[in-house]
Amino acid sequence: MTRLLIANRYFFLPYLILFLTVSVLMLFYTKDDMMHWVNGHYNEAADFFFSNITNLGDGAFFVIVIVVLAFRSFRYAAMGLASFALSTLIAQGLKHLAFPNSLRPVKFFEHSEWEYRVIKGLQIHSYNSFPSGHSTSAFAVFCLLALLDERKERGWLFVLLAALVAYSRVYLFQHFVEDVFVGSLIGVLSSLVVFLFLSHRWERVPRSWHKRRLRFR
Repeated sequence: MTRLLIANRYFFLPYLILFLTVSVLMLFYTKDDMMHWVNGHYNEAADFFFSNITNLGDGAFFVIVIVVLAFRSFRYAAMGLASFALSTLIAQGLKHLAFPNSLRPVKFFEHSEWEYRVIKGLQIHSYNSFPSGHSTSAFAVFCLLALLDERKERGWLFVLLAALVAYSRVYLFQHFVEDVFVGSLIGVLSSLVVFLFLSHRWERVPRSWHKRRLRFR
């Protein structure tokens, strides 16, 4: 475990810094304060950017990544599928079973005097705010890619992409910071557990299909 974390320090160290930074912010500021700040800092370029990069946290993107991994190795694709299943199960279980009445920002501030801003034409949800599914999926897929990538120095890029997806959920007025914060933790831990478990299991009992992959004919 320790050796794995050290080997992937370019991912886990930036994530740790991000995790601690957001933890401190949540300690000193309320979710209202942080939402006010994010919602008050916008421009048209950011609207376009975050409206699109948020799609990297969509389940469909994860499925595309799994298919792409299958062209590299069925073993990698199986890890991707397991990570997707585990992270989604945990996030959606919490969202719909444990916290079904968790209010999204638009509902939370419904009777507030604050004049918040939403992007015109954007579909805004009202419930099932905690945790953020997009953030969970983004951190799960990019953590797994960092673990599978042989060029470990690119780990910081995967953290950056996942963090941008998480920030987009707050920017787009879909989630609070606490929602994306917990989502990131679920995603990272899900991929880490899947990678460790399957790697250990398959080292002991190799499968014939591990070295196979999809091929274009």
